[in-house]
Amino acid sequence: SQTEWEDIHNILISLWSLNGTLIDLGNDYRRHMSGGSLIIRNLDKDQDTGVYQCTAFNKWGSILSRQASLQFAYLDKFKIQTARSAVNVREGQGVVLLCGPPAHSGELTFTWIFNEYPYFVQQDNRRFISQETGSLYIAKVEPTDVGNYTCVVNNTITREKVLSSPTPLVLRNDGVMGEYEPKIEVHFPDSVPAAKESAVKLECFALGNPVPEISWRRTSGVPFPSKVKMKNSNAVLEISNFQQEDAGTYECIAENRRGKNAVRGRISFHAKPHWLQTMTDTALSIEENLFWECKASGKPKPSFSWLKNGEQVMAEGRVQIENGALSIAVLNLSDSGMYQCVAENKHGIIHSSAQLMVLGKIDSLPLLLSCLSVSRSGSEVTLECKPEASPPAISLWKKGNEILQRNESSNKTDAGSYTCIAKNQFGTATTTGKLLITDPTRITMRPTNMEIIVGESIVLPCQIARDPALDVSFSWAFNGQLIDFQRDSDHFERVGGSISGDLMIRNIQLNHGGKYVCVIDTDVESLSTSAILVVKGPPGPPDKVTVEEITDSTAQLSWTPGRDNGSPITGYIIQARTPFTVGWQAVDTVPEVVNGNMLTATVVGLNAWVEYEFRVVARNTVGLGEPSPASSKTRTEDAIPDTAPTDVGGGGGTRSELVITWEPVSEELQNGEGFGYIIAFRPVGTVTWTRAVISTPGVARYIFRNDTIPPFSPFDVKVGAYNNRGEGPFSSIASVYSAEEVPSVAPKKVKARSVSAVQIEVIWEALPAIPERVLGYEVVYWEDDTKPDTVGKVRISGNYTLVNITGLNANTVYYLSVAAFNTAGPGPQSAAINTTTKKPPPDRSPLNIQWTMIGSTLTLHWDPVVAMEAESKVTGYLVLLKRHRYNDINTILTNKTTVELSLSASDNYLIQIKAMSEGGEGVGSEPIHIHQLSEFTVLFPSTYHYLFDQL
Repeated sequence: SQTEWEDIHNILISLWSLNGTLIDLGNDYRRHMSGGSLIIRNLDKDQDTGVYQCTAFNKWGSILSRQASLQFAYLDKFKIQTARSAVNVREGQGVVLLCGPPAHSGELTFTWIFNEYPYFVQQDNRRFISQETGSLYIAKVEPTDVGNYTCVVNNTITREKVLSSPTPLVLRNDGVMGEYEPKIEVHFPDSVPAAKESAVKLECFALGNPVPEISWRRTSGVPFPSKVKMKNSNAVLEISNFQQEDAGTYECIAENRRGKNAVRGRISFHAKPHWLQTMTDTALSIEENLFWECKASGKPKPSFSWLKNGEQVMAEGRVQIENGALSIAVLNLSDSGMYQCVAENKHGIIHSSAQLMVLGKIDSLPLLLSCLSVSRSGSEVTLECKPEASPPAISLWKKGNEILQRNESSNKTDAGSYTCIAKNQFGTATTTGKLLITDPTRITMRPTNMEIIVGESIVLPCQIARDPALDVSFSWAFNGQLIDFQRDSDHFERVGGSISGDLMIRNIQLNHGGKYVCVIDTDVESLSTSAILVVKGPPGPPDKVTVEEITDSTAQLSWTPGRDNGSPITGYIIQARTPFTVGWQAVDTVPEVVNGNMLTATVVGLNAWVEYEFRVVARNTVGLGEPSPASSKTRTEDAIPDTAPTDVGGGGGTRSELVITWEPVSEELQNGEGFGYIIAFRPVGTVTWTRAVISTPGVARYIFRNDTIPPFSPFDVKVGAYNNRGEGPFSSIASVYSAEEVPSVAPKKVKARSVSAVQIEVIWEALPAIPERVLGYEVVYWEDDTKPDTVGKVRISGNYTLVNITGLNANTVYYLSVAAFNTAGPGPQSAAINTTTKKPPPDRSPLNIQWTMIGSTLTLHWDPVVAMEAESKVTGYLVLLKRHRYNDINTILTNKTTVELSLSASDNYLIQIKAMSEGGEGVGSEPIHIHQLSEFTVLFPSTYHYLFDQL
């Protein structure tokens, strides 16, 4: 009976395994089962990590569940280490600070602390923190970046947080970094696999001076949909709900006025297996044949295997397996059991289960299918009775007591109850159904043939009028294949009510062009209507791009056309790239416009002796198509240089030298082998040029030495280029001065005084007019002649005669000397003088700070700070008052240990007190925070308006 059948199926036993080994629940106090579920208490990382799988079985067989993996997140501390080495960098240079996260499991996020908590590095177009590596990137270092940087690593699962040792960033004093083109330091891999519906993040950041701008594009030219977001000043590209159409090659471009660079990588679409077809429970007689087939989609394409009662099915003899198909010939009773088809790729594994019953005989009546028949008036009715029995049963139909002999056309009087009787040697069974006569179904709105552009959306109508007694279902077929609305939900959706089967097609692609058939099924009939959809899109890629002929500046190309994709090709664009370009760039052609009927063109304006690749892009009224494959690499012929060096200048050097500099000609413009430079120069006012030849292409400097050259005298200078084919053009003439002599006189009346424990002021008398130029003065200072590492130097340009030297040691004797300088270097030094820096200020802050508040007047009082013998005497106190609203700081100097402050009732304050001495400011007290409590002023206007706390 049905009840007994259900009772048998409800008697299920479940077993769990860990890493393939059965879990013994009898002796395990932490693990137990409830309703087949495995419950683990007091999780243990070492004992419970691994892959779990459940086996369920009853009298009919057993099946395996999908596997489940249990892992534990953790985050170790950074290894105990001394302070990290300082990173020395010039102003204007880019820098990368490495984080090096410790061992961990689970997703991490990274931040960086600047100097001290809670000051975090704020990301902008100049600073970027990679969430892949944790490293901090500064595109162009500025003086404000100097300080200590600490990497903070957070585990998003355990919420643990660990801090690295600080990394000092120090600014070098040997000059400022000049401008240079972007250097991409953060970029995504060449190949990025992405799962369907996942969120994909690509990082890209470049160092450079000026700070580079980051932009993104798809190499196909397809614009980004609205779901693609740019974050962190375009350093992060994020694609949400990743789909098949999002796959392709993505390019990040970093650009500043010195140049640009680019990186690219391909995002490939991956998806876990998804069932397209599965098998169902089947009952067959002995010696019949079984054929089951399951189909699944996925990327990569899934592989298939079969299980019987949880054990692998092997192909041999009667059993054959081919991909997702299982066939068993000449069944016997031992073939009964629970079977599973398993589809698997690297992104997941899915199971489909079904029962096979092999029947020898039945111990009860044949099992019959219940019957409910519906027909429309005037149609032919077939009432089928197919009992499930072994051996097969004989059946017949009755209406009342009348046995029916043949099929007849139906009318309203044929409605009623019909009984099927089935019989074999083991018994007899009956079942009864009703025949209902209905009105015919009509299609009231049909789809029509249409043309549409790629990316648009349409609705194909399919609507009917029907008898209310009928159930109706709609389905759609595309090019002969039934549309799976669940699998293809990205593009296809059924819309409308119970009498509408309208088909919405979103974001139409080229492969959606074809024949669409709407199928209407009722209980009595099936109707259909169809339409042809033509999809127009950008052209397909041209092919076989060939360089037919090439000169030093032109190339004759030919190609074959690609598909026009429903819209005639209207023109072609030729693109080229070389080892010197960033990606592909459009080039000039003859004719200037290449129309859609042409399959040849001449590219003009090429550089000589450069290796080129070419490709062709077709366009039509819809847009630009995908580019063709690249042609073979071909080098243009060589030619005489046609580009002169630029930025010709120079000057400086030592006595009797003429220094000439220029910007080298790039390899792309050298036009051939044997490239070099011709330097020509002459004293201003003369006509004869002196020439020199340099055969090294990368050299950008030439020094002419001759004892007869007067110091700081002007020369006309020009620089030209040559190669094996001949001499090219010269640059325009520039005026360059020969080296000058150092100043011949030392400054006089040099004096110095100690300003504080760390600062000395030096003054001197300006030099009178002398034959040599004076560009400024240089002060040299040192502690001891026997310690060269204590020597310091300060230069000041212009006619200034005073300089402050800072960063000195307290209570220390310093020797100082002053010299004038110009481009040839410093002249003679003045006689050395000496002075001693002040004793240091007290290293203790004011203590026992107390205050009272009356109205808006705050009175502060503190204990005096007493200087030690090795410290400067206290001369007073400095009170710093910072207003939060205006973010300004006021200072009050007093020689007392008390002060009164008038505060605003509508602001918050931070107060700090320092001792003052000849040696400078002492250590500041702990900040005092005074917070306004606005609610107090409303409720209690005559009472205190402030809350005080000392942090």
